[in-house]
Amino acid sequence: MTWWMLLFGGLGSLIVLLFLGLPIFVAFLVLNITAVLVFFGPAGFGLFANSIFSTATNSALATVPLFIVMGEILFRSGAMEAVFDALDRFVGRVRGRQYYLSILLSAILGALSGAAIAVAGLLGRSLYPAMIDRGYDKRLSAGTLLGGASLDPIIPPSILAVIISALAEVSTAGMLIAGIIPGLLLMGLFLIYIAYKLRMDPSLAPDIAVDEAGAGSRQSAGIAMLRMLPCVFVFFMVMGFIMFGVATPTESAATGVVGAVIVSFIYRRFSIKMLMEAFTTAATVTGLVLAIMCSAVMFSQVLSFTGAPAAIGGFVTHLSLPAWLMFFVMMAVPFVLFMFLDQLAIMLVLIPIYKPLLGHFGFDPIWFWTLFLIVATVGGLTPPFGYVLFAMKSAVPSLSMNDIYKASWPFVWIIVFGMFLLWLFPPLITWLPSLTAK
Repeated sequence: MTWWMLLFGGLGSLIVLLFLGLPIFVAFLVLNITAVLVFFGPAGFGLFANSIFSTATNSALATVPLFIVMGEILFRSGAMEAVFDALDRFVGRVRGRQYYLSILLSAILGALSGAAIAVAGLLGRSLYPAMIDRGYDKRLSAGTLLGGASLDPIIPPSILAVIISALAEVSTAGMLIAGIIPGLLLMGLFLIYIAYKLRMDPSLAPDIAVDEAGAGSRQSAGIAMLRMLPCVFVFFMVMGFIMFGVATPTESAATGVVGAVIVSFIYRRFSIKMLMEAFTTAATVTGLVLAIMCSAVMFSQVLSFTGAPAAIGGFVTHLSLPAWLMFFVMMAVPFVLFMFLDQLAIMLVLIPIYKPLLGHFGFDPIWFWTLFLIVATVGGLTPPFGYVLFAMKSAVPSLSMNDIYKASWPFVWIIVFGMFLLWLFPPLITWLPSLTAK
């Protein structure tokens, strides 16, 4: 049986299992067990056990539960209320202030959690109804919340960035830091788009007088900013330690957990119950991530045994495609697949296939995988099956899926345009990681 028959047979089986509704790690597990029995027989389960052990003891993945614990504690400590209050006053007297607020708030909440679904659901339940009550356009309101939530896996700390770095065998610190400028760039493009829409059609937002309610005095704005400082300090401490080489990502994440506990004391929300809830959530999510990772690494090893990655590399080399065209193809494939299939599953399949091709085309690994991360993020925002879209629908049942789809597309194309800029100017991604490397 040729390598391409094995490859497409395996991928086809995986897609069928996912469409049947099996969890990602179960689908990979079924495929792995079948492949081990076919290629190695029962003796191959020793390889399976070694793969699980090497993945579970990967020190880079220790960052995942620590970042989750940090985010959970910050969320439960009252930090979100402090951030919201400060930004609400910071935006000030401007038409459509809630649009701008939703983008800024999403970006900061992304720095706290890195979970697009959580932020979309949270703001969908809390901010969206308030925007509609004040007379904001429902479609643009939903779009800003969706677009803002899509920033969360890009802006560090990002769980997806850690997973990609582990699978692609690149620097975890480099991947985390590389997301800072792209995240800020996309946030800026979103804000420009909102300003343009309001200039073209002022009726999309209520009069400034309506939005001024609760803006507060200068003194209250100053106090609100001060209340936000402990939370912001934790973020800059974590990323600063990584950027300046003071600590590894795992050590910085542990420092962030300590900082989050201190913040919970400052906001007077600390309790043993709160701490246990944060640990429980982190343990649940981390267990799921590790199960998926172990299965995916084994899948990658089986894939390598079939010779498919090397054969694909040889095939692509024989085609002699220009680097820019190959880059476009390598990004277009996941862009389309993410519209229909699970984001994480596609990532886990494509990374081992793409890895051998980077050296041949001279792609900087941090640059390439950061753009790949952004494509994965767009997948959560793209109809018809983007997971962030369904999180918004769950949070706002009154909003039709048709409206959600139409709200998301402008932000999808803005991100695509942002990717074009990042492709055109690679230092936007590689500059900060290069400083860390020195």
